[in-house]
Amino acid sequence: MNTSNKPKVVVTRKLPDPVETRMMELFDVQLNLDDVPMTQVQLAEAVKHCDVLVPTVTDNIDAGVLAQAGEQFRLVANYGTGVDHIDLATARQRGILVTNTPDVLTEDTADMTMSLLLAVPRRLVEGERALRDGLWTGWSPTWMLGHRIHGKRLGIVGMGRIGRAVAKRAKGFGLSIHYHNRNRVHKDVEQDLEATYWESLDQMLARMDIISVNCPHTPATYHLLSARRLKLMQSHAFIVNTARGEIIDENALIRMLKAGDIAGAGLDVYENEPAINPKFLDLTNVTLLPHMGSATCEGRIDMGEKVLINIKTFADGHSPPDRVLFDI
Repeated sequence: MNTSNKPKVVVTRKLPDPVETRMMELFDVQLNLDDVPMTQVQLAEAVKHCDVLVPTVTDNIDAGVLAQAGEQFRLVANYGTGVDHIDLATARQRGILVTNTPDVLTEDTADMTMSLLLAVPRRLVEGERALRDGLWTGWSPTWMLGHRIHGKRLGIVGMGRIGRAVAKRAKGFGLSIHYHNRNRVHKDVEQDLEATYWESLDQMLARMDIISVNCPHTPATYHLLSARRLKLMQSHAFIVNTARGEIIDENALIRMLKAGDIAGAGLDVYENEPAINPKFLDLTNVTLLPHMGSATCEGRIDMGEKVLINIKTFADGHSPPDRVLFDI
């Protein structure tokens, strides 16, 4: 820690005003008022001199950046839940703590997932676009027909906080809940959600009407939904991803959507954000959103409050409440 009473904190992106105001009160903080993403060189320079870095998903906190950290640098207080953009192994080796902001994004992301679960089968975006383009000539019994979701089978890949929140919402819409997870959830959770556990992801994919991806991106989940696994899905099935783009083989997904081997997709995340594979833009059976899953005013302020608590607790010599375990 630096010699002043306040830890020196570098924030990599523009945060909500209430969060930045509180940071100014509590810490010796360097804000990014222009909201221009920092380069790898700038990130490396920052960790040479600050005590705490507050990055977001747009920052690549890799081994090269962490190798430049000064002895005073001891905390990466991530503004967000996912930490796949942070080299946890190198952080552990260098004795650098990593925290995140769990729980506060659960409901917002689940809401967005449910929105896509409704929008894609019912072709809401296609209909809205047709209306704006002047293609609607009046009600017709056979025009813009989608598919009912009530009574369909929903397969959730990843039954963590967000997966369970999605299941709770989907149950209310009359969907049959199925899930695959690294570990089976407690039987009380299964009973409450009337959820069926599938030990085999392959078997679940082959039997579902809708797939929702809600697991974190780790080395083990990279392209978890590979070309082989996507081919297991039924041709009438839909897939929704509000987790991380790297979990799905995008090229394989595009080929199958174009060929009609999968009925449709709703995507909020992509493999090479912010770059979007241009082939997606030519497909009418895909709803594309710009990583909006956690984009609520309330959620972003709650995230900031989590970051503040983690830094303040660390500065006071205690273990931060949202410390990331390096073996995840």
